[in-house]
Amino acid sequence: MTPAELLSDALGRVLGDVEAVLEDVPDHLLTERPTRDANTIAWLVWHLTRVQDDHVAGVAGSEQVWTAQGFADRFALPPSVGDVTEIGYGHTSAQVGAVRAPAPLLAEYYRATHERSLEYLATLSGEDLDRVVDTRWDPPVTLGVRLVSVINDCTQHVGQAAYLRGLLD
Repeated sequence: MTPAELLSDALGRVLGDVEAVLEDVPDHLLTERPTRDANTIAWLVWHLTRVQDDHVAGVAGSEQVWTAQGFADRFALPPSVGDVTEIGYGHTSAQVGAVRAPAPLLAEYYRATHERSLEYLATLSGEDLDRVVDTRWDPPVTLGVRLVSVINDCTQHVGQAAYLRGLLD
């Protein structure tokens, strides 16, 4: 198994989990919160997708799926959330609550981001993973570390969304 195949397999598991969380989910559960300031399923799936889209596009040097395929317009989020640079880090409770989207749109955006990610991963060799992609950290962040970080973020948030689905359903 090549490093690209390993990373693709990990992202494939995220895809399966995202689809399972969103499958036949009642609309009201997407924005329901077990406590006043808790994240919602809709926000968690949107956020994990935005992070993957932003970070993979950043290292690939490509436009994000969010804008390239018109998802920013289709989600039609309020300006406090819908700015094309927003990915959800540091969102307030109000911003979390403002992310409202139907399950099919959330799933479509994740699938499109997943496909773009796989296309990029297919171009990588093992040596590529040692390339420094972010010098703002000490030590500098390599491509391999960045991609593992993305996968870690996605698995944490899809797990949270699955937990919420089970808790609220």
